[in-house]
Amino acid sequence: MRDEFFHFLAQTSDEPLALEFVSADGCWMQALDGKKYLDLISGISVSNLGHNPSFVVDAVISQAQSYDHLNVYGEYILSPQVKLATSLANILPKNLSKVYLVNSGAEAVEGAMKLSKRYTGRYKIIGFNNAYHGSTQGALSLMGNEEWKRHFRPLIPNIFHIEMNNFDDLYMIDKYTAAVFMEPVMGEAGIIPADYQFMKAVRQKCSEVGALLVLDEIQTGMGRTGTMFAFEQYDIVPDILLLAKAFGGGYPLGAFISSEDIMSSLSYNPPLGHITTFGGHPVSCAAALASLNYLVDSKIYIQVPEKEKFFIDKLTKAIPNLIIRHKGFLIGIELQSFDIVKKVIKGAINEGVIVDWYMFSSQTIRVAPPLIISYDELDFAADVLIRQLKNI
Repeated sequence: MRDEFFHFLAQTSDEPLALEFVSADGCWMQALDGKKYLDLISGISVSNLGHNPSFVVDAVISQAQSYDHLNVYGEYILSPQVKLATSLANILPKNLSKVYLVNSGAEAVEGAMKLSKRYTGRYKIIGFNNAYHGSTQGALSLMGNEEWKRHFRPLIPNIFHIEMNNFDDLYMIDKYTAAVFMEPVMGEAGIIPADYQFMKAVRQKCSEVGALLVLDEIQTGMGRTGTMFAFEQYDIVPDILLLAKAFGGGYPLGAFISSEDIMSSLSYNPPLGHITTFGGHPVSCAAALASLNYLVDSKIYIQVPEKEKFFIDKLTKAIPNLIIRHKGFLIGIELQSFDIVKKVIKGAINEGVIVDWYMFSSQTIRVAPPLIISYDELDFAADVLIRQLKNI
């Protein structure tokens, strides 16, 4: 299988890990040779409830036995879509009641870009330096890291970038601004949370000039930061909310969510202002609903801050000068260089722990475990990382 992997699958780096897994359960993945690995990145913040949870598997099987794809999104009443949208609306603020289901986070970003321009009639969009929103043309245009996008120009015009937590940049949000796209925690920048007062100021500025505040919770949503959605910790409400990754319960699904008034602008002049063939696939929606119901009923995300503290305290007690940035189970351990990070990643994998790095902060180790991870598993992971960090 290894030869076929390199010959027939497109590679996105010249150093793929090339680990071949045959099964996964909870926080663990088993390789072809029988070795087990603790997944400390959750498939890049996808497997919030671990791998292969039985309630998701049961929901997927049940839905697949009824029907899968029937028609283009929006034409038929598909109960998995309706139930999922209803359940989301029930836990979100009243102005976030209309759900548009798509296939991925990047597609949610693209849809929200169109929606904000269509609703406001404005052309200007504000993003953040070192923000990550996806790899499609619109999402790439929003992305604030020139190294990762210079070879794909020309991109979408009239997109401007400001610095996270820099109040002096807020003047750029003006009467020509359709929307501000913002991550509550900048992930690929190496975990940079928005300051409380800065988030409040962005919300206020958007309201003053009539711009829409779009919060990208593709990575922070579904309990990862200790609340169901990170915006709840800032006492603000966005105009548009973006979800994906863990939202799908392990299956491909994304959403952009807004009010009835804003979202309706995509339905006329022209009609079908945004469409998707597979968005809101019934099987993905069934998986997402099962995952959402578990999160709502169990509230397992409220354990995240305590587990986060346990893990970080153990690391910093063993290595006092370690630089760690964190918000819930989004954790970045900053080292001296990418070469050192790669050595730690390789050493940890050799000991059975999967960690990774951040795109725009390659000197930072990515840690984002499933929310269900136990204290024993966190203890094991910390011990492995401590050994590797002490060996650099």
